[in-house]
This record gives sequence, structure tokens and C-alpha cells, in this order.
Amino acid sequence: MPKTLSAASLRPRDPIERAAALLAVMLLGAACSQLGSESTSASSAARGGTARAAPFRADDEGFVGLEVCQGCHRVETEHWSDTIHAEVFLKNPRTALERRTCEACHGPGARHLADPSDRSAIVAFTREADRLPEQQNAVCLQCHADGARLHWPGSAHDGEALACSDCHNPMSRLSTTGLLREKDVNTTCFACHPTQRTDFRKRSHMPLFEGKLSCVDCHQPHGSSTDPLLRAGSTFELCTSCHADKRGPFLWEHAPVTEGCTSCHLPHGSNRDSLLVTSPPFLCQQCHAQIGVANHPIELQTPGNLATGIDGNRDPRFIGRGCVTCHSQIHGSNHPSGARFHR
Repeated sequence: MPKTLSAASLRPRDPIERAAALLAVMLLGAACSQLGSESTSASSAARGGTARAAPFRADDEGFVGLEVCQGCHRVETEHWSDTIHAEVFLKNPRTALERRTCEACHGPGARHLADPSDRSAIVAFTREADRLPEQQNAVCLQCHADGARLHWPGSAHDGEALACSDCHNPMSRLSTTGLLREKDVNTTCFACHPTQRTDFRKRSHMPLFEGKLSCVDCHQPHGSSTDPLLRAGSTFELCTSCHADKRGPFLWEHAPVTEGCTSCHLPHGSNRDSLLVTSPPFLCQQCHAQIGVANHPIELQTPGNLATGIDGNRDPRFIGRGCVTCHSQIHGSNHPSGARFHR
């Protein structure tokens, strides 16, 4: 019969055995503690925490490769994998630079791995980075220097030291197009242009919030030959690309129309009809306040604008309280008798 082991039989019987057993327990506890620490570190890395980088081998230029970057930057890799950059760099790189994947934009990673605390060892695209906005933009312009970016140098946004990463987020797909920082282009623009956002909320406004147009339908944010970053040479050319009935040519032209639509209209929104700068007749009288034939229109500007009119009788020409009551074709007329834009 085999001998049955009991707790008493397993208990050390002399001081030497007791000391040996205590040492064994201490060594076992230390091993378990080390194992638990490694397990915690591994789970932290799996959740996106920064783990100690594995040994790497860099080439002559200091590039370490995509796998080394992914070893520490798990969360960034997960978000970046859905972007157009990942689609191109991983599946169809066009140049040797694009084959570098992460290091195509952030630069060689060898110095960064050698000393992660050195902020100058890698190119970071944030306002807290050591690189100036023009240095950050130079990285983007390596691939995006043509097309709409031809007018970027010297443009309004370039003059304000705006970085590409102020509007775009190349590491995550938050918008449907353009890798923008916000869900759409309008929300991205309003982050710096709150006045225009207020204008679009006024009673008479361009249908931006209704989804019929966006900021980039009229403006080229990457640069333009015009001062307000227009997509045309003038406001007249831009506005008449949609409002073709105001384009002409007309037999009788109204000079302010061809000079620019913003002489009379606010481009984003107004609390007056038709996005007007001010209401008629005051808008018209900014230019037509001189005494004309039979004291017209100066007669309408003063007594005809009073509640009682002249001697208690309101001038019948002023019943509509606006010059366009009679001058209805104010943008121009092709009628032989339309010199005064009556029809």
C-alpha cells in the first residue's frame, strides 16, 4: 500500500529545512511577480500603450521600417489603416518615398528610437512640435505641390502661418473626403471663421447649411490669384457662374454689377432681402443721392421718406419704398427703352 501524504508529513522537521522552504517560497513569489508585470505590459501595448521597442536594424539613411513603427504606435496604425495614404503607400506606392510608409512623412525613425524624448528626432505635425509650420508643410508639399497648391506660397492662409495639419488629419479618416480634421469642410472652415458661420444663420443667406453648396464651391483654401481666395478672377465671374441670368451681356448695363456683386450684396448672409448690404432706397441712394431731373431722386430721399409725405400726401413713386419698384431690371436690360432699367 502506498504511503498517504499528510500536511504534517510535508512540514519541515528542522530549522535547515524550514529555511530552505522559505527561500523557495520567496523565489516563487518573485517569479510570479515578474510574470505578472510582463503580462500587464503586453496587455497595455495591445490597448495602444507605449511599450519598449524591440531591437531594430536601420539602413544607411536611418529608416527602420513599418513594422518597427507599428510595434509602439498600435492605435495610430489602426486609425491610419483606413486612410487614402495607407491605401496608396501599402498597396500601390508610386515612388520610393511612398514605400517608406510612416517614415515618408515623419522622417527616418532611428534617432527617434534611440532617444524617444528628443522632440527634434522625428517630424511631428502638431502645434506643440518643434518644427515650424512651413517645415511641416514642406513635408506635405513633397507630394502635394501641384494642382490647387500652386498658389499656396504667399496666399492668405500661408501668410497666417497655417499648417496643413490645422485643417487636415492624415492619421485618421474623420471626413468623407480630404482627410479633414472635422466631419466636413464647412465645420473645418468655421473653426477659424466664426463670423461667416454667423452670417450663414441670418434670415437671407446662401444655402450652405441646407447642403446645396460648401465653402470650397466659392473659395480655394490652398491659394488663389485673388485676395479672398476666390475660385474666379472676380466676384462677378464667380457669382454669375451660378446666377447666369445676371451675366449679360446687356444692351443697358448697370456699372456696379460688372464692378462686383459685393457692391450691393453680402456674399454669405444678410438680414435684408436678397443678401443686400442695406435696404432700398438707402442702398441706391449711396450712389444716386444727387439732384436729378425734377428733383428725382433727391426728392424721394427727404420729404418722400417721411411718414406724412409732402403736405400730407405721400409721393406715389415711393409707395413700394424701393427704387426697384420701378427700376425692376436693375442688373441690366436688353429692351430698347430700358436705359433706366424699367423693364
